[in-house]
Amino acid sequence: MSLAGKVAVVTGSTRGIGRAIAEALVMEEISVVISSRHQPDVDKAVKSLSQRGRGKVAGIACDVREYEQVKELMEFAVTAFGGLDILVNNAGTAFMREVADLTPREWREVIDTNLTGVFYGCREAIPKMRSRGGGYIINIGSLAGVNAHPTMAAYNASKFGLLGFSEALFQEVRYDGIRVSHIMPGSVETGFRGVGEKKVGWAILPEDIAEMVVSLLKSNPRTMTSRIEMRPSQPKKR
Repeated sequence: MSLAGKVAVVTGSTRGIGRAIAEALVMEEISVVISSRHQPDVDKAVKSLSQRGRGKVAGIACDVREYEQVKELMEFAVTAFGGLDILVNNAGTAFMREVADLTPREWREVIDTNLTGVFYGCREAIPKMRSRGGGYIINIGSLAGVNAHPTMAAYNASKFGLLGFSEALFQEVRYDGIRVSHIMPGSVETGFRGVGEKKVGWAILPEDIAEMVVSLLKSNPRTMTSRIEMRPSQPKKR
């Protein structure tokens, strides 16, 4: 199934998983909107991807914790490329601390980025997808959404919540022709907030997740894969 000409927004897409996803989509001739909190990072990513892929690329700074900025991001996609077909909610953050040491500001940052920001994006994207007869929303979660760990309470709470949100959402919009998938990776080599900063050799690569995103987008519209758990095939033995 060709994806050429589709329009996608990928949040948190100047590095790591989001960057790999954006690059994979551009290679499929999709018009991609890049976003992150810092405009210089966005501009750099847009320039790089414009030289490497076959699709069009544009970008705008967006802090997904801020509703008005998310609204502007979705409007930017429509203005730049004429509509919106795909939303990949990837922006994420974490603080690895015990609850007694976690500050209220850190708690809010994790919940607002990983969960509330996804709500903002979906809320603004759904009407635009409905106007085009359908679309695809892919939420990048984590196996921390089903497995709790010490020092990860805030992150666990955000990702457990994202799982419930995603599974409720797909039931709401499936008859609008909008599919919703929730990808839950395990250990990924990205340097994400101290996780995976050292190359371990066995972890999932961002490109593996990008490949899964493209596979979902190309799957037959009569099917919807609601949840995918991705694990390293041969993690380090304990």
